[in-house]
Amino acid sequence: MNKKYIAVFSLLIILTFIGYIVYDTVVSRPETETKPESAKAPVYTENWIIAKEFLPQEGPLTSVAISKSGLVFLGGESFISCYNSEFARQWTLKMPERITAVAMSGDSVFASSIGKVFIVSTAGKQIGEWGPFEVNSIFTSLSANSRIVAVADAANKMVFILRRDGEVLGIIGQRDRTFIIPSSYFDVVLTEGDTIYIANTGNHRIEKWNTHGFFISQFGKPGTGPDEFNACCNPAHFALIPGGFVTAEKGLNRIKILGMDGSFIEFVSVNNKFVPSVPLDVASTDGKTIYGANEADSKLYVFKRK
Repeated sequence: MNKKYIAVFSLLIILTFIGYIVYDTVVSRPETETKPESAKAPVYTENWIIAKEFLPQEGPLTSVAISKSGLVFLGGESFISCYNSEFARQWTLKMPERITAVAMSGDSVFASSIGKVFIVSTAGKQIGEWGPFEVNSIFTSLSANSRIVAVADAANKMVFILRRDGEVLGIIGQRDRTFIIPSSYFDVVLTEGDTIYIANTGNHRIEKWNTHGFFISQFGKPGTGPDEFNACCNPAHFALIPGGFVTAEKGLNRIKILGMDGSFIEFVSVNNKFVPSVPLDVASTDGKTIYGANEADSKLYVFKRK
């Protein structure tokens, strides 16, 4: 009898202990911690406004270039057009191929298609055609000075240096220092002093070279900060202005001004509703007025300081 009592008593103690453990686990479980709010994207100040939106009627827009006299040259799906500073059309030239970039130097307009370069007079007459220079080229940018023309080939990851008669003088990107170009964004800017700036988009930087193919310096790093280039393939487009650069990015569709050393100066457009994956082709000669060709809506945006 005592043994039976002891067994029952022991069982009660065990059940009581188990019940306490269960109760303690449930009651003393800490409340679910309140998750911190997602970090909000920083809101940056813009010192520029969109002073004008212009929709050309010739067809889908791809690119823009500006002359020192204020003429606006537009490239598109099958055209090159010239407008004056008041956006009165001066001429339109029908083109056999889609124009990927336009550049202006002296009395000539240079325009690239996928594998060719077209030379057009400032009166709107085609006066020449070069290329192709390599198999399966994808020309994405070109720039000219009074002596030479630089043409960026995103497919072959090289920059051609040409005389103004089309003769190839050299190629940048074939030696031990090559470019990483993950997509069809590969921009170049050539100065009158034969310095060439090249966007090495896979490395998120702008590189400085001379036209003989010698690397000089670089700036840029990946990230979302004001002085950084975000996501893939940036800067997608850029232009040289007095004292620095205007750059345009995809992913975070923003336009900003950087110093010659890459230091951040200010945003031109960052709190915008542009399509994130479609960067604006930018152009400016004085840094006071910036033009952006938006392929997403075929509009030309004119930015001016507030």
